[in-house]
This record gives sequence, C-alpha cells and structure tokens, in this order.
Amino acid sequence: MPSAPITRSTLRQQLAEALRDEVLAGRLPAGRPFTVKEIAEQYGVSATPVREALVDLAAQGLLDADHHRGFRVQEITLADFTAMVEARTLVIEGIFRTAAFAGGLDRTPEALASVRRRAEAARRAAVAGDLDVLIGYDLRFWRELGEFVGNPYVSEFLDRLRVQCWVFTVPLLRARGEDLRGLLWAGHLELVAAIEQGDVAGAERSITAYNAHALALGRALACG
Repeated sequence: MPSAPITRSTLRQQLAEALRDEVLAGRLPAGRPFTVKEIAEQYGVSATPVREALVDLAAQGLLDADHHRGFRVQEITLADFTAMVEARTLVIEGIFRTAAFAGGLDRTPEALASVRRRAEAARRAAVAGDLDVLIGYDLRFWRELGEFVGNPYVSEFLDRLRVQCWVFTVPLLRARGEDLRGLLWAGHLELVAAIEQGDVAGAERSITAYNAHALALGRALACG
C-alpha cells in the first residue's frame, strides 16, 4: 500500500521534530543565527513549512526569533537551567499530591508495559554512557509517563522543560570528551517499579532523586 501523502501540517511537525533533534545533537549550536532559507535548502522543502516549524520551536522556548536576522538556538544559562528544574519539581510535587488523594496514577497494563520498555532502553543507554540514544528514550519515557497524569497541558509543559534542560546539558557533556558512564541518571526502572506497585511515595522519591541529580550534574558541568 502506498504511503499517505505528506500534508503541510505533517511536514511542519516533521520539520519541527527534526530541527529539535538537530539542536539536541548539537548540530545547531546555541547562539548561531540561521535563516529560513538555509533550513529550507538543507531539507529540500519550501520556506513556508520551515518558517512555521521554526515559529513553533520559538514558541516552545528553544529558539529566539529575530525578524531581521532569522533565528538562533536559545542560550540557556545555569540560572535558567536551575529555575527549569525547580519549576518541574514544583509541578511534579503537585501531581503526586493529587495522585495520593485520588488513589494513585491512572495507568493501564499496556501503558505500563510500554513505559517499562522505554525505561529499560533508557537505563541501558545511561549505564553505557550513550548520550545520543539516552536522549531519545529518556524523552519518550517521560512523555509516556506524563500521559498517566491525564492532563495534556501539564504533560506538554514538563516535556518542554525537559527538552530545554537537555539543550543546556548536552553541549557541556559533549565538551567533556570523556566516558560518560556513571554520570547520567539511570533510575528509570526504579520509578516504573514504584508506579506498577501503586507506590506514590516511592515514585515521588525517585523523581526527587532525578531532579536532584539533574541540578548537581548541571552545576558541576557548568562550573567545570
């Protein structure tokens, strides 16, 4: 069966995802300006969906838009990063307080099985120090986990913060040029186990440890 034609909206989304991956891979470094024309030529598409995708990424806080010079990847400072981690910590604390009163997080066996697969892959990548693989699985893990909350606005907000946190830490990790084993958070499976058991307090402890690790790593990398 032939694949369905790519519509403008689909192309816009695909371009936004591809460009976000370019940012996370460090191929679009922070501060370097680029134009719609450059990106359109790179991907062999027209300017309109590129402009739309870039506007979407700017709305997500990944790009800064300059109407005269084009776009550039946002430069995130340690103070920005710290505030982002603190913000997601506050939101997640609220989620777990709500979950505790409601009797737990909303989950199905199928959803848990999918999240566990993401957790296993993310943990393997973290233990191996494979940053490129970890980023993809880590973001997918947290997105699927966010669906348990049942609030798409909260899930989207937390996803944006995690992407921005990776934008801050990835260049610093790559600059080390060293073995990353032992540096990356690998507690995904412990968190899934707590959720499978309905242990809200245990899940909250795992995420508290995750945020504490992120802050410590970000500060150590920035100061180092």
